[in-house]
Amino acid sequence: MRTCLVFLVSSLLSFHALASQASCQAVAAEKKLAGAAKNSFLKKCEADAQTKCDQSAADKKLAGAAKNSHLKKCMADAVGS
Repeated sequence: MRTCLVFLVSSLLSFHALASQASCQAVAAEKKLAGAAKNSFLKKCEADAQTKCDQSAADKKLAGAAKNSHLKKCMADAVGS
């Protein structure tokens, strides 16, 4: 259990370095995460992606349909399929 927690924490800390290169799903697969560790990683990754996409939309001063379209594409790119 302790090893799993250490691995999960190190995975989350290294996420920021990998986030610009690959989607959440790709990173989880690369790290060979499964079960609760994968679910936890994906949840944190998606939350970080949402924050990043919201900030990107705000920086671009998007509103309405343009903002929704941007957020949809940004999240799809960040999270993966």
